[in-house]
Amino acid sequence: MKAIVYTKYGPPEVAQLMEVPKPIPKATEVLIKVYASTVNRTDAGFRSAEYFISRFWSGLLRPKFSILGCEFAGVIEEIGKGVKEFKNGDKVFGYNDKTFGGHGEYLTIVETNALTTMPGDISFEKAAALTEGAHYALVNIRAAKIKRGQQVLVNGATGAIGSAAVQLLKHFGAIVTAVCNTKNVELVKSLGADTVIDYQTQDFTNTKNKFDFIFDAVGKSSFGQCKPLLTEKGIYVSTELGKNGENIFYALTTPVFGGKKLLFPIPSITKKDVIFLKELFQKGEFNPVIDRYYKLDQIVEAYKYVESGQKTGNVILKIA
Repeated sequence: MKAIVYTKYGPPEVAQLMEVPKPIPKATEVLIKVYASTVNRTDAGFRSAEYFISRFWSGLLRPKFSILGCEFAGVIEEIGKGVKEFKNGDKVFGYNDKTFGGHGEYLTIVETNALTTMPGDISFEKAAALTEGAHYALVNIRAAKIKRGQQVLVNGATGAIGSAAVQLLKHFGAIVTAVCNTKNVELVKSLGADTVIDYQTQDFTNTKNKFDFIFDAVGKSSFGQCKPLLTEKGIYVSTELGKNGENIFYALTTPVFGGKKLLFPIPSITKKDVIFLKELFQKGEFNPVIDRYYKLDQIVEAYKYVESGQKTGNVILKIA
């Protein structure tokens, strides 16, 4: 089968299109013919190993799993003898940041992992984009224990994480202020944001409003910058480690003293989460934003675009 393979950490060019053996499902696994995947910050982070700490999951000296792609959508072609939930021909989508594999024509995944059937009337490309940004947003929203009517600010509201966060926060009843650039103001309004701040004309840290939760979905701000904007017991979360890893330090210390605090929850996703996101899509409460489409042989170009910081929503990798 064809797959994007990387055997060492580095820039986009380490990802190469190659022929590799088709995986064989174990007893509790399903074999999926992949029709679409995404290229995202998770894939880029593991490929580059920019944060050395990621190597404790992906391999200290070299990658343990040579085919990236955490998001996928496709059709089950074969099931292990112990599989009970799925059958051949099922259209499925899911998330796999344990062994990855979405950037290949086939992948295997344990049936009890973050995998479920696709909602009706959805493309493989759209289904593939339902999980990565949304589950990061969901983990952080749940950690902040958002209640209906609370004031929330989302910085970076047009990436895969930020655009999902705006929609999920509205589902939970929050009043959302979203920060984005000029060209995406109308898009962010369409996602449900109550107020939009155009960072090209206004510094959001100068706003006089107070927020119960500030979620920096692009990691461009700091706890110090945003602390004055928080309510007395407000919470700040960033998707990045911060300067010199300061967000880890603050996550360990600020909750101890009460008052304003920084949280840094470890992202995780379960089958229940994937089903929850599927149900939100079916209700019309969550719809992943799609920016561009690339083919397998355009993987380097796709990575470069993702890492440019200019993407809006999700970047799709068309496999079949």
